[in-house]
Amino acid sequence: MVSPGSVHGGDAHVGEVTVGVAVAVPEPYATELREHRASFGDTQADLVPTHVTLLPPTVVDVEQLADVRVHLGAVARRQRPFAMRLRGTGTFRPVSPVVFVAVAEGISECELLAEDVCSGPLAVEVPFPYHPHVTVAHDVAETELSRAFQALGSYACDFEVEDFALYVHDAAAGWRSDSVFRLRQDRLDE
Repeated sequence: MVSPGSVHGGDAHVGEVTVGVAVAVPEPYATELREHRASFGDTQADLVPTHVTLLPPTVVDVEQLADVRVHLGAVARRQRPFAMRLRGTGTFRPVSPVVFVAVAEGISECELLAEDVCSGPLAVEVPFPYHPHVTVAHDVAETELSRAFQALGSYACDFEVEDFALYVHDAAAGWRSDSVFRLRQDRLDE
């Protein structure tokens, strides 16, 4: 069971690990957006892979990791691949100092996938409603947030989401991919 209050910034203790689940943005878009993020002075650019969050940072017992992987495998078998389009920017200001590239297509699929991920051993209460996005500036000066918002306002890319990943946080190396879960491949073409 996930510890109460363990979402967003809970520090892992001995016998615990901080995990997250996300859709990785593929290349060349991942590098492109990471370089933009670094140019805005965001120190997390090299520690956080370019992604769309499904489960925010959550502390779990190390012994739970096997159950988490089994759960995520079952989730992947229930969900189908989908098209994602990133387009334009948005912000969570003034609530949170974040500028992001918006998910313009694939929102509903991300919502359903996130709901499925955040069940079973990963059932947690999150502090904000789910809003799929790709962060491009976080906790930087207000001028840099505004610059990010303007600079990427016309950004757009399209890709197919065929999998998602379990990430584990390492204090020195940042977030590393632990396991990748391929979405079921019997997609019905429309």
